[in-house]
Amino acid sequence: MNRRGVPIIGITADLAQAKRDENGAHREATHFLPHRYCRAVENAGGVALILPAMNSRAALKRLFDLVDGLLISGGDFDIHPSFYGEKPIPGLGVIKPVRTEFELDLTAAALKRDLPVLGLCGGEQAINVVLGGSLYQDIPTQLPQAANHQQGHKKNTGGHRILVHQRTRLREILRRPSIEVNTTHHQAVKQTGKGLIVNATAEDGLIEGIESERHSFVLGLQWHPEVLAARYEHQRRIFKSFIRACGGPHG
Repeated sequence: MNRRGVPIIGITADLAQAKRDENGAHREATHFLPHRYCRAVENAGGVALILPAMNSRAALKRLFDLVDGLLISGGDFDIHPSFYGEKPIPGLGVIKPVRTEFELDLTAAALKRDLPVLGLCGGEQAINVVLGGSLYQDIPTQLPQAANHQQGHKKNTGGHRILVHQRTRLREILRRPSIEVNTTHHQAVKQTGKGLIVNATAEDGLIEGIESERHSFVLGLQWHPEVLAARYEHQRRIFKSFIRACGGPHG
């Protein structure tokens, strides 16, 4: 915990690879992060620190001297199935090796230190993979009976309901048996990793949330509460609970 009593929350940034534009001009690689993640953390009482993907073990180790909690953000990319012992299928999407390897290494180190971790959308999937779980590579291909979970056009209001399981941390946080969520994913948790339990499912049975029984605070959510927090108090409680676990205010 830092001396001022305000938790510093490391938030993983996305990474756009270097490329040439339509005129042939070189565009360098760029890290970026939607402001909504920082806003949700700051409104809950934390300080946001954006984390660029890095491959230095020394830098990664030093990082944990600076942060009180880790938020693994979402992004429009997939974790390569080799990380959970499978071969790619045709429905697999864009792969970002540099970001993926950084986030998996970072998550593993945070879990080893029992640092509070909140994983959102792809961040939930990263937690699951690190702990030995697997993913559906493409929901429409592998679960054709499932509902549509790519509803980006409804991200500000929520596109479908989920059931929040009893006797879970998530249920304690939300204080509701079901809520409306906004999802924009074509992958999902298949087999849960070691020490993880399911805390929420969609009405079609797809896993929408996981949490660890072996750590002080590890919560993975398939939706984007950082968007809905501006509108709904129960979504804001997710971030308030996370910040409290990182040493923030208990009010």
